[in-house]
Amino acid sequence: MVEGSQIGAYRVLHQIGEGGMGSVWLAEHAMLGRRAALKVLHPEYSSRQEIVTRFFNEARAATSIGDPGIVQIFDFGLHTDGSAYIVMELLDGEPLDKRLERLGTLDLPDTLRIMRQVASTLGAAHARGIVHRDLKPENIFIVRDPEVAAGERAKVLDFGIAKLGGDHSGVKTQTSAVMGTPTYMSPEQCRGAGGVDQRSDVYALGCVLVRLLCGAPPFDGEGIGDIIVKHLTVPPPVPSSLRPGIPPEVDALVLRCLAKDPAERFASGADLAIAIGALVGSSPHLPSPTGVRAAAAAPTTLSSAAAATTTTGGSPKPSSAKLGIGIGVAVVAVAAGGLAFVKLRGGHEVEPADSSRAASAPEPSPASAAPAPTPATPTPAAPASAAPASAAPAPPAPTPAEQVAARMKPVLARFATWSHDHAGAPCPDVAALGGDANDPWGHPFTITCTDQPGNQVVGLISAGPDGSRGTADDVASWSLGPEVTDLVHGARWAAADPAHRPTKPVTRHDPRKPSASGTVHASTPPPSSTGVQLDENGLPISR
Repeated sequence: MVEGSQIGAYRVLHQIGEGGMGSVWLAEHAMLGRRAALKVLHPEYSSRQEIVTRFFNEARAATSIGDPGIVQIFDFGLHTDGSAYIVMELLDGEPLDKRLERLGTLDLPDTLRIMRQVASTLGAAHARGIVHRDLKPENIFIVRDPEVAAGERAKVLDFGIAKLGGDHSGVKTQTSAVMGTPTYMSPEQCRGAGGVDQRSDVYALGCVLVRLLCGAPPFDGEGIGDIIVKHLTVPPPVPSSLRPGIPPEVDALVLRCLAKDPAERFASGADLAIAIGALVGSSPHLPSPTGVRAAAAAPTTLSSAAAATTTTGGSPKPSSAKLGIGIGVAVVAVAAGGLAFVKLRGGHEVEPADSSRAASAPEPSPASAAPAPTPATPTPAAPASAAPASAAPAPPAPTPAEQVAARMKPVLARFATWSHDHAGAPCPDVAALGGDANDPWGHPFTITCTDQPGNQVVGLISAGPDGSRGTADDVASWSLGPEVTDLVHGARWAAADPAHRPTKPVTRHDPRKPSASGTVHASTPPPSSTGVQLDENGLPISR
């Protein structure tokens, strides 16, 4: 790749970073002038089909999710010289691992704010059947965004080894192969036995939470084998034992994420986002924990410099660009007499770990206490019903996301009926749709015709447990999966041109004209202050 060359519609300006498997370049659309980041695999990797497939998998996964927390993909393909490339949104900010290098740890409110955004974005991916499988601070990028809390948004990067529902990715791995970064891998990923689903991402987010709050991941060791054994056998540390002052409810939330059994974790990113939002909504002034093990204080303004990442053992990795190349793989090969571990990152091998040390679990540290009780989910209480002692166990209670979805679906279905009779009308108030339009916490939903993704006619927003719009525990319809979004899939709702709408409302004393059937109608119904058309009695029109 050279400066001034043309890749598709983009002209290459200059290199902005390089990793072990490829480089990142600043590029500009030749006709539009839009700047973008161009990720290009090195020739030796562009010739390996399995790596190219995994590379393009990132583009396919990202474009199918359509969430503001996912980097936009503009184009991808093979250059005339055979190099695989992806053209994507140019981000202005810093990777989360660079922020941690500057600050050591984050305070509790910032940690919960960032992780709620990440969990919500992953919830959108999980609703599409996509599992990231390689979440870590290096793959979370913080950008400026004045439209969200604290003026910044977390973007999830590198879906290169994501698992797409329906096996559309074409990426196949052997049973003995484990893909991911060992420090943040779930026990099921460490075993390499399959069955990895969205709850594996929840586990990884639990590891990231510990890293942000306590300055180190929950499990560390001298080699990859040590780390994997700990993921499989050692109880996770209670965060407050590593950093005093962390509230018990945060301890419980993290330990639920880090449960060895996937069934004991939050069911998806959406459920985790709701739980974090409920914590923030119930305690808007959460105290910052004490005992911070931080680096020297530095300004928290975002940097656009290239990110330098570190390996588990602390040795520097090749610097990466704003978006990074981020195709690091840990491969576990089953060998006679034990396990041999080889870590591939940027084309460099790490010496295999001692298989005898990997085969025996280390003694748990004093900080590795038994998990705290699972936190209570902020769901409305359901009436208890007595059952005979011999009856089968009751099915699990629906998750908060399932409860919100169940209440949103009939409201959106009523909108579909309403829209047939009100084509071109202004965006309605939820009361105009009739019926029960409250969320599980008894608060009325809000309809939005502007904030939802472009492939949604309208959206619904629940104010969450705290009942206040615009707070961290809000739940949006477009984060709840196809069962909800497919009800209003299509072009955004748009009101008719005001120039063609009546400008003089008819009052209740205007003349009335009988129709052919004898029914009397007002000739021009007056609009309400919300834009919903009302009849002469001030009630919403329903035809």
